[in-house]
Amino acid sequence: MNRIYLLFLTLLVGSGCAMQPEYAEINGLTQGTTYHIVIEKSKGTDIMELRQKIENLLTEVDNSLSIYNDSSVISLINSNRSDVTDTLFREVFRSSELASKLTGGLFDISIGPLVKAWGFGPDAKKRFDETRLDSLMALVGMDKVRLEGDRIVKDDPDMFIDVNAIAQGYTVDLLVELLRREGIEECLVEVGGEVRTTGDKRGMGWHVGIDTPADGNDIPGANMQAKVRLDNRSLATSGNYRKFFVENGVKYSHTIDPRTGYPVMHTLLSATVIAQDCALADACATACMVAGTGPAIAFIEKYDFLEGYLIFSDDKGEMRSWMSAGCRGLIEE
Repeated sequence: MNRIYLLFLTLLVGSGCAMQPEYAEINGLTQGTTYHIVIEKSKGTDIMELRQKIENLLTEVDNSLSIYNDSSVISLINSNRSDVTDTLFREVFRSSELASKLTGGLFDISIGPLVKAWGFGPDAKKRFDETRLDSLMALVGMDKVRLEGDRIVKDDPDMFIDVNAIAQGYTVDLLVELLRREGIEECLVEVGGEVRTTGDKRGMGWHVGIDTPADGNDIPGANMQAKVRLDNRSLATSGNYRKFFVENGVKYSHTIDPRTGYPVMHTLLSATVIAQDCALADACATACMVAGTGPAIAFIEKYDFLEGYLIFSDDKGEMRSWMSAGCRGLIEE
């Protein structure tokens, strides 16, 4: 998922008013990226203790869902060393099933063999062998993998489950739940660019920025397309301008279409989805990038619990944007 620059992440605390809230920031590394958390402090908040609880949770997620952790639950399943799941795996699997149903199969966590074959992910190949396409496509499909109790059943042992397109959003949701259990009502949580907030920062509003999807725009916040006010909602962005490779003059994006087995090639440059839960926003943003501009607009408009902001290239190669009706009061160009 793409990085989203967080505005006003470092908050200034005034000393002139006794009632003015005080905020604290907790940052760190996770899932090959960074996380940023801003919380409203209350009397007795122990930041060091809270940080430890956050780190413990992130370790749990890594030990369950990371395909880069050879001993994680998902890695044991993918290598057929085990078929036993844990609570986190089952939750993200069920969320993925829901996202697959909502998107008509455009979101599919069984796409792992294709992702690796096209040169992305762990143990990735450097060159795609098109003679293997049919055999790889036979390993893809949410109807070919299922939960039976606490065990996962794959129709083919060579199937490879990859939850990277939903894991960061799911992690954000888990962190928000943790903070709520700790009595924190006002917070912003971001993991790898996927964001969720609770409260409205005492009326000031939580704000994030969406990066312009231009090649070479690798520094979050250096070139922003829009600002978003995000209160009590989640936001996730997917795009192809940072993860791709070029071979023989052809640009191959990291977004693979599970219907064709090929990287997508269309005019949609980035898709931002706003929803209640960050896992759903994360998955739907990926699905939009698979669909392309027109189908993505139709998909977002189909569901009243989704809002969207799309950036695409027009017939002349100029960058354009589209936003759903519900976004108009949240977006500042």
